[in-house]
Amino acid sequence: MKSKLHRGFSLLEMLIVVSIGLILAGVGFIAMMPVLNQAHLNNAYDTTLMVLRNTRNQAITQSHEYYVYFNPVGFAAGTIQVQYQPSAVNGTFPPLQQVTTYTLPPDITFAVRAGFPSSPTTVPDGFGVGANAIDFGQGLTGAPLNYVVFYPDGSSRDGSAVNGYSLGNYNNGVIYLTRASDTIYASRAITVWGATGRVRGWRLNDAAGIGTWVQQ
Repeated sequence: MKSKLHRGFSLLEMLIVVSIGLILAGVGFIAMMPVLNQAHLNNAYDTTLMVLRNTRNQAITQSHEYYVYFNPVGFAAGTIQVQYQPSAVNGTFPPLQQVTTYTLPPDITFAVRAGFPSSPTTVPDGFGVGANAIDFGQGLTGAPLNYVVFYPDGSSRDGSAVNGYSLGNYNNGVIYLTRASDTIYASRAITVWGATGRVRGWRLNDAAGIGTWVQQ
């Protein structure tokens, strides 16, 4: 008795199966894009918040001035640089020393958007008017500043005479993070209160079509 030959898939059938697989993969990727975008924004926000809080803690525990720069000169946009001031040697303070740098996801930037709240009562912690992406040095000469300096007492200041900065004025400010290709509600803000070094995070909510900053 003759056995039946086992018939495989034809080339056309294979192409149809592969095409269906690619279509499903494409649909799945598109459906996942909002989740991936949200993850990038959360990552940028969490990183920035972590850097500020951890650097403040280092200043307190190690009794050094620690500097946090946003978009420092010589680095790519979206960079956060941390440096510290070593102790004096024979009465002379060495130059600032590099600690580390962090880089935001490429689709997230320090930026302000049209539609951001701009009045003193609606901006995060009342700092600025929603016009500068990196807006430290509220009320200080040379503002807006792109850095904060945490002192051993936990406060945030504008530097010290050691490095040619002002004489330790309290440095209040706000920084905005957003994705330019998304709605303004894909935005976050972080504030630093100079006198205590307190760091707060904010989310822009849609309140009946009006952007409202809400503390997280």
